[in-house]
Amino acid sequence: MDGVPRVPEQRGPEDSATLRFGVLGPVRAWRGEELLATGSPQQRALLAALLMREGRTATASELIDALWGDDPPPRALAALRTYASRLRKVLSPGVLLSESGGYAVRLGEPRSLDLAAAQELAAEAEKAKNSGDLCHARQVLNEALALWDGEPLAGVPGPYAEAQRARLEEWRLQLLESRLDMDLEQGCHAEAVSELTALTAAHPLRERLRELLMLALYRSGRQAEALAVYADTRRLLADELGVDPRPGLKELQQRILQADPTLAEPSAPAPEPSATPVRPAQLPATVPDFTGRAAFVAELGEVLASAKGRVMAVSALAGIGGVGKTTLAVHVAHQARSAFPDGQLYVDLQGAGPRAAEPETVLGSFLRALGTADSAIPDSLEERSALYRSVLDGRRVLVLLDNARDAAQVRPLLPGTEGCAALVTSRVRMVDLAGAHLVDLDVMSPDEALSLFTKIVGEERVASEREAALDVVAACGFLPLAIRIAASRLAARRTWTVSVLAAKLADERRRLDELQAGDLAVKATFELGYGQLEPAQARAFRLLGLADGPDISLAAAAAVLDLPLEETEDLLESLVDTSLLESAAPGRYRYHDLVRLYARACAERDEHPPSERDAAMSRLLDFYLATAAGVYAIERPGDRLVDHLEKTRTAGLVFPDRRAAQDWLYSEAVSLLACVRQSSDGARLRRAVDLLWAAVDLAESGANFKEYEAAATALRDAARAASDGRSEGRASLVLANARHWSGYFDQADQEAREALRLSEAAGDPLPCCWAANILGAFAFYQSRYGDAEDYLERAIKEFRACGDLPGTATALCNLSRLHLATDRADSAINLARQGTEMYEELGHTLKAANGHYALGLALSKNGQQSDASDRLMQALQVFRASRQRLWEGMTLFRLAEVDLLAQRPAQAAANAEMALAMLRGIGGEWRRGNVLTVLGKALTRLGQSGRAQVCWREALEIYEGLNSPEAAEVQALLAPAAAA
Repeated sequence: MDGVPRVPEQRGPEDSATLRFGVLGPVRAWRGEELLATGSPQQRALLAALLMREGRTATASELIDALWGDDPPPRALAALRTYASRLRKVLSPGVLLSESGGYAVRLGEPRSLDLAAAQELAAEAEKAKNSGDLCHARQVLNEALALWDGEPLAGVPGPYAEAQRARLEEWRLQLLESRLDMDLEQGCHAEAVSELTALTAAHPLRERLRELLMLALYRSGRQAEALAVYADTRRLLADELGVDPRPGLKELQQRILQADPTLAEPSAPAPEPSATPVRPAQLPATVPDFTGRAAFVAELGEVLASAKGRVMAVSALAGIGGVGKTTLAVHVAHQARSAFPDGQLYVDLQGAGPRAAEPETVLGSFLRALGTADSAIPDSLEERSALYRSVLDGRRVLVLLDNARDAAQVRPLLPGTEGCAALVTSRVRMVDLAGAHLVDLDVMSPDEALSLFTKIVGEERVASEREAALDVVAACGFLPLAIRIAASRLAARRTWTVSVLAAKLADERRRLDELQAGDLAVKATFELGYGQLEPAQARAFRLLGLADGPDISLAAAAAVLDLPLEETEDLLESLVDTSLLESAAPGRYRYHDLVRLYARACAERDEHPPSERDAAMSRLLDFYLATAAGVYAIERPGDRLVDHLEKTRTAGLVFPDRRAAQDWLYSEAVSLLACVRQSSDGARLRRAVDLLWAAVDLAESGANFKEYEAAATALRDAARAASDGRSEGRASLVLANARHWSGYFDQADQEAREALRLSEAAGDPLPCCWAANILGAFAFYQSRYGDAEDYLERAIKEFRACGDLPGTATALCNLSRLHLATDRADSAINLARQGTEMYEELGHTLKAANGHYALGLALSKNGQQSDASDRLMQALQVFRASRQRLWEGMTLFRLAEVDLLAQRPAQAAANAEMALAMLRGIGGEWRRGNVLTVLGKALTRLGQSGRAQVCWREALEIYEGLNSPEAAEVQALLAPAAAA
């Protein structure tokens, strides 16, 4: 709140009448929340001089010197007394005292002065840093820095105030440098780049900031830019001061050139403090009949034993499925437990399944197991990985990463500190996992295979039929899983002989069917539990297994079963009790992969009539479509799409507000898209296409655009195969949008043209409107302004004919951008205003942000940079609150453009850096090239031409790869350097 000091009041209760003072900004005083009138600049100068003495008495001569320096007025003493008298009337009694011919301000609480509070926080941060608690030190330093409110002693005249201003600003920069240094130690280098870019622009001769920026860029994988910062710094110091960079900066440049591995990660990340150390023991039980693998056990044991003296010991076991990777890894891990007294972590990464575990989810689980509170676990993968390494520093922990998909999934989960070790199992050989000890696990030797078979079946039964037993293990290909399956079948059948089993496996045409006995043996276990279920439980078990998603919510399950929510929950919880279903989280359920296959087999076998399977999946699709349509209606009031969707027979959820609606959409994204893919044929196709259209935010936000695009492609192909022109037209429209947001404009243009053709032929008006709008946008991107205007005018006309006001507003905003490009700034502003006002009249919060975005562009082109910046900031706040990463990144990019036009290059660089971070992995390379171009312009104006050249060269490579006309502009920007 304006006028209220940011002293950390939570550190002590304050009476409503307590006086508080601020000098880390304008000199101000408050009584409770009331801002007091502290008078003229000279009067505030007196108050400042007394506050800066922190309760000590200042003589009259000292105060006169502070206020007027060497040129006091003739009646300076009288004026001083007048100022003191006026201040005494404003302040509480006993605060401003007359002592020994001078004055003093007595503060009731040291923290009632923001400067004193900052000093206390800085001391606390230093203490925490010295004790190794960097997390707390960073937090406290941020609290201290937040107390600054602009220029210290702002507007206060006099030499004393001027000297104190310089001192306080230098102190603030020192605190900033200290905090940024700890940021890098904690692995937050990517986040620090934007702030350091702005700081180096504001303080170009401050070498410590340049050094931190170089390190942050290098750790973010931007080595060329880091070296360019050094070149810019050396040139600036030579031009401005005639000196070379200090030795520390030179040394850092050399280490970057040499790719010094000690620069790649923080030198001493500190673990987040935990009230009580936690020692996880997550290893699964080892099998009692573990057999053979002696050489591998010894080899892996030696690697783990070496962890104490190495940065990290990593062993990666690879082999085909069923070769025994997990069994071996668990056995070795148990043997090595004593070498890792601080605990053992375990996770099944599900790499062999359709949906592998996400590293950020695994890290969250690991951090909780290591004692980290939920509130302290950050959101992003990078931050979680950095915190994970910090928590493990100084501990000796073994991490078993089972069933990994690839090295990319594993890297964020590696400890990275001395004394820790990791065991990884995977079906792929991880040659790209740096520093890993690779082990290729083959099938068993004949002796080992026979030994395993014997342990399971029994010595007596095998001894009398040794040759038959050798035939069995040979037929199993010496694969441990197949041997265990066959042996388990035999052990469970006392009337069978080994020869009977060997005969069954001798027929090669039937061998795989016989070896599926492992499934049958597992199925026998499942069948035992399934046979004990009540009819309603058995029906639920069968039908819920039909859905492809990784898990299912309680509400979605109720739709599948066509039952009330409470009854559904009782059924699902009873299945959890039988171990046939798992509780993934409150209100969410999942199957083990093999149990799901068994459930589907039961559905095919037992569900009568068979049409009930299709009916169940139809109800699930209806539920998702009805709920997604409700989310769409909340986000886009007045939009006619909801009136043009296929009708549903199953009701969806109702949400109290936008936030709850968004939470549902993003939490259900993976399961929703799986349902779409599963519904790409037959009677469900049209509803699947409409569901994808209604869930458009999953792509437009950038959150799930790859999965969304894949689903759209599958639906378009399915509709084409079914000769369903209406569905194909809508699917092509959805695909055009998805490819637009991912930056593939040529492909998007083709899909939009096809959507328009098919929708016209099918008499489907709304897709025609949107296809014309999209084609207008693409024509604009390609500078085909005549075509663009024709398409957009058509879109506006057809939206109006459909009564779709939000669609009309969208086309108006797009037409505004076209008018800008064709030097019609006044009409561009008018069109953007029309669109924005239409959105706002409809209560269309999210799309109104798109209107503000368009209006901001128009105002900027018309030279109204302040108004443009205000509009873009309005848009940014909505996009950020709505989790629209793509639009948030694009708005930051547009703000950078405005900052450049307003001669604010430092702010432009900071916004461009944030845009790059936000658009990482989304939006396509063309948008990234645009941001890099603007960043280079900002850096050039900041005197960082070397780094600017790096940005432009990367942008040029992008544009040339896309055959984009923007390449010409970047070539022109690079030309002066090429000629030099």
